Amino acid sequence: MPKLKTKSGSKKRFKKTCSGFIKKKHSFKSHLLTKKSKKRKRHLNKFSLLKKSDFKNIKKQI
Repeated sequence: MPKLKTKSGSKKRFKKTCSGFIKKKHSFKSHLLTKKSKKRKRHLNKFSLLKKSDFKNIKKQI
């Protein structure tokens, strides 16, 4: 059986942490930023951990 290729889209969007979790960037940070508050934009800069329901699916893609 051949090796499975990684999905290139998910390779660019997700990173694995040392403890085995998967981290991702927040959405809503690309355009229309004038109406969003500074606090909201600052919090969207940070990484967040993937939800448990998506974890199995994304782990398979990476």
